[in-house]
Amino acid sequence: MKSKTSMDEERLVSKAVDVLMKELGPVEAGRFFSLPRKRRIESVKRHRQWQGQLRREQFFDTVFGARSRGAVKK
Repeated sequence: MKSKTSMDEERLVSKAVDVLMKELGPVEAGRFFSLPRKRRIESVKRHRQWQGQLRREQFFDTVFGARSRGAVKK
């Protein structure tokens, strides 16, 4: 059985550019590279947005199971 190693980052980028140029052509490959990237929301702000949409009972039921609600373990 052969083990496959990952190629270094420089070779990966070079190969990816070659494939894009071959498959899309220089104009479309250029368009692809110039596409704007989405900016990531800062993690605390993203977490607070997630919490704002969270339904507490549904979340607890999903995490702990619906049967555990109200049950007291001794």
